[in-house]
Amino acid sequence: MDFFEAAEKRFSFRGTYADKNVPEKDIRRILDAGIRAPSGCNGQTTSFIVITDKHTIEKIAAVIDKPCVHTAPVIIAVLTEKVEVIPGRSFEIEDYGAAVENILLAATALGYASLWLDGYTQSGTNSARLAEILDVPSNLTVRTILPVGIPSEQGTQRERKSYDERVRHEHY
Repeated sequence: MDFFEAAEKRFSFRGTYADKNVPEKDIRRILDAGIRAPSGCNGQTTSFIVITDKHTIEKIAAVIDKPCVHTAPVIIAVLTEKVEVIPGRSFEIEDYGAAVENILLAATALGYASLWLDGYTQSGTNSARLAEILDVPSNLTVRTILPVGIPSEQGTQRERKSYDERVRHEHY
């Protein structure tokens, strides 16, 4: 699938995943897309943990109790490190956002579905609880988790506002 088709077909999957593993070669391709995302001043502040162990996934699902988390064959935890790449400025948020989008598009291009669970990850003490489960060092923050797998049912991208509603040329 080419880039434009992946962008059109990508959707946020909240359901249950089929009981099928994701091959290591696909996980590597998906994460390589995240690693290749733009990074402010090339600070490369984003890193990842790949979770496939069912016991660890159950612990994560106890924190974020969603069907897609419970049934995901793979969960990618996205971590950031606050690094000042220029005095007073870190691009950790921008870096991880770009990495997550690349991951979501790569997963779609390979026939998988995923979901950006930032809101649930950042809610209350969830990020700290996930960091404890995953033994994340204190200098890193768990920003989001991304369940990845074959969806048990196909979904579609939610309707978007039209091009004319969202794009202006030359001035507003």
